[in-house]
Amino acid sequence: MKKTVAGFLKMKARGEKISMLTCYDYSTAVLIEEAGTDMILVGDSLGNTMLGYEDTLAVTMENMIHHGAAVCRGTSDVFVVVDMPFMSYQTSVYDALVNAGRLVKETGCNAVKLEGGAAVCDRIEAITEAGIPVVAHIGMTPQSINAFGGFKVQGKNEEKARKILDDAYKVQEAGAFAVVLECVPSPLAQLISEKLTIPTIGIGAGAGCDGQVLVWQDMTGVFRGFAPKFVRRYADLGETMVEAFRSYDRDVKSGAFPEDKHGFSMDEEVIEKVREYDNSREG
Repeated sequence: MKKTVAGFLKMKARGEKISMLTCYDYSTAVLIEEAGTDMILVGDSLGNTMLGYEDTLAVTMENMIHHGAAVCRGTSDVFVVVDMPFMSYQTSVYDALVNAGRLVKETGCNAVKLEGGAAVCDRIEAITEAGIPVVAHIGMTPQSINAFGGFKVQGKNEEKARKILDDAYKVQEAGAFAVVLECVPSPLAQLISEKLTIPTIGIGAGAGCDGQVLVWQDMTGVFRGFAPKFVRRYADLGETMVEAFRSYDRDVKSGAFPEDKHGFSMDEEVIEKVREYDNSREG
């Protein structure tokens, strides 16, 4: 059965945890849905994992639409959220509404996500009033990396902790149905989770959140770059893939692949006639 906003609110009320993974392509989306995951985030983290950028700032609407549509074609039950990329909503309420609409219409996703607290509440209100569910994102917001001076835990002192708590209340009041808490101290994330009526989805925010999200390439060892402290490695698919590529390379160069069973046969009479035809051309 298709996951819904109402269903996630009920899960929160019942104390049931929500699982979320990033995804950027059709084949992986099929596998993530088969595993029973509740939500997929087509994150602008694709800038790092799929496009090789150092951060998410260069990701475009076209990138998000391209990858978001592929993920949605691979799912039927899982709830798909697509990130609004940098400068697709910061410029104005109008731009935010138009771009959120594009993401839904051109990908088939179920909701959009945007970063920021009180500063983007007018965008959240406009998008939700248009009938598009919104996931908010506070704490460490990667699109603000230059303002933060790097990827750093947010809310460790009283002033900043109060700001994050206030932002959480405000995005809820603006209409967000869930909020991602990234790199927020665990006690603060737990307090926010206890106080809000909407689900909190943590990433580096401790076990007190209502759900968790990880980048799938991080938790499977496929991404060979920096691994955040909050990631648990559930498999080392990266090493498995490298060994498979090595074996393939070795077999091709030694002639061990392909074998006869990997090819297709044809009638000997046909190939003989083709040979005769070829010989006649040479004559």
